[in-house]
Amino acid sequence: MTRALKTSGFLGLTVMMVVGIYQHSLVAGGGGAPGWMVGGHAHLGVLSILAIVMGFAVDAFALTGTLRSAVTGLFVVGQWLLPVSVWVGAGLGVTVLLPTVFVWGVCLIVAMLVMAWQAATTDLGGGSSTRGVTPADD
Repeated sequence: MTRALKTSGFLGLTVMMVVGIYQHSLVAGGGGAPGWMVGGHAHLGVLSILAIVMGFAVDAFALTGTLRSAVTGLFVVGQWLLPVSVWVGAGLGVTVLLPTVFVWGVCLIVAMLVMAWQAATTDLGGGSSTRGVTPADD
């Protein structure tokens, strides 16, 4: 399941970069990038980075079963549908999609709350001697 989070994160960053290049071409052509496009671009970029981090965090905290599936599913759904709802809703005028942004935001919030609970209740055995890490020579 964390492969889905990590893959979605890297794919999302790729799409975000393509949108960024398109925005640059709009600006270079003397126009401007619409606010809805810029907002969706920024959300997809940040959420994609978080998807990659979440993939590693889910592994580190050893989530299993329903919690693992819930975090993965909720986060991937929110990562993609939040910016796409803005792009299609505002960009193509399908304004009926705009209220769904709150639903996708709640998906992301629930995934983060599960991870926050996991971080608060899971002992990762953080002693440096257990991991064989040596201090850096600064």
